[in-house]
Amino acid sequence: MAASMCDVFSFCVGVAGRARVAVEVRFVSSAKGKGLFATQLIRKGETIFVERPLVAAQFLWNALYRYRGKMWLSTCCPVWLAPSACDHCLRALEKAEENAQRLTGKPGQVLPHPELCTVRKDLHQHCPHCQVMYCSAECRLAAAEQYHQVLCLGPSQDDPLHPLNKLQEAWRSVHYPPETASIMLMARMVATVKQAKDKDRWLRLFSQFCNKTANEEEEIVHKLLGDKFKGQLELLRRLFTEALYEEALSQWFTPDGFRSLFALVGTNGQGIGTSSLSQWVHACDALELKPQDREHLDAFIDQLYKDIEAATGEFLNCEGSGLFILQSCCNHSCVPNAETSFPENNFLLHVTALEDINPGEEICISYLDCCQRERSRHSRHKILRENYLFVCSCPKCVAEADEPNVTSEEEEEDDEEEEEGEPEDAELGDEMTDV
Repeated sequence: MAASMCDVFSFCVGVAGRARVAVEVRFVSSAKGKGLFATQLIRKGETIFVERPLVAAQFLWNALYRYRGKMWLSTCCPVWLAPSACDHCLRALEKAEENAQRLTGKPGQVLPHPELCTVRKDLHQHCPHCQVMYCSAECRLAAAEQYHQVLCLGPSQDDPLHPLNKLQEAWRSVHYPPETASIMLMARMVATVKQAKDKDRWLRLFSQFCNKTANEEEEIVHKLLGDKFKGQLELLRRLFTEALYEEALSQWFTPDGFRSLFALVGTNGQGIGTSSLSQWVHACDALELKPQDREHLDAFIDQLYKDIEAATGEFLNCEGSGLFILQSCCNHSCVPNAETSFPENNFLLHVTALEDINPGEEICISYLDCCQRERSRHSRHKILRENYLFVCSCPKCVAEADEPNVTSEEEEEDDEEEEEGEPEDAELGDEMTDV
């Protein structure tokens, strides 16, 4: 039931509106599967395409704790309270100054150039039945049309016995921060098909995402849930079935089908990060100022982030994940020629060229952050093998093939610190992308 590329591009261009059709999907190999290739010259700095996800959802812990302050789930699991986001596009709903006040813990924090904040609270709307918040009437209507009619809790929003609330609570109990996936992404997939007039079209679109073997699926489940909670997959499946069963999707509710759906989201989910403060900072960077004014503004922003680091740490964004068809076709390279970002403070993903890309050349992003890419080939392979289940053969890895398979003492110390500091459900999905 494979969707044609015409169908895929029709969806991506139709909803994002600005994707330039300068790419095509090709089969690369049995090991890599599909890849994305340029069909014309793409210049460094150009936006290759802008893509809207088929579905997206804010992480559940991130959505739950959205008010000022800090709480501790346990002695080893701190959660800094995150801002609320539009339930559809994940746009941050706080103004930049409110964001700065919460993150610094300073109620009197004032930002210069407040006119650069793009948050429009006068446009915010909520679902009249369950009070879920949206950034605009367009998002409220889009959600209602695609999936929210099925998922709307109505007056049962705070009822712990409602099947959807039981499912979400069960997920939070087995997937503590730092979050890498959400059961609600799967719920929105089901709800989308349940509401759709053309169910086959959506099934074709969802079928575009790469699938894994049964053994690989087991590894993904283990990575997402960890040893302690791996046995909870059957509980999640039962609750998922109770809340959302759909005859047209009966295979997704079987033990094997649910594991495959779980693995599909774990493998293909792209992290989304939005922040009104980050968007304000980027707008400040673009201002044309006198040298002295620029120096003062840059110093103010530097100090602001120091204050945030001291008060809040690293949990700055509204965070979630989404399923993007074209982005999911981009393979990894330790020397990527493209990168993903979310510069519009919502779920619209931009893929931008880091260098000139010639016609016929594969477009590759990196699944590793900048620091990880600078580590040894052995360390990079270890991270990719453990988190993404493949061995990288990019030009950098091939060029370093003769290096000894050892990790430097400094990198080993970093690994030990990461292992001590991370819970068992360490990151699997694509790295979170700041805006």
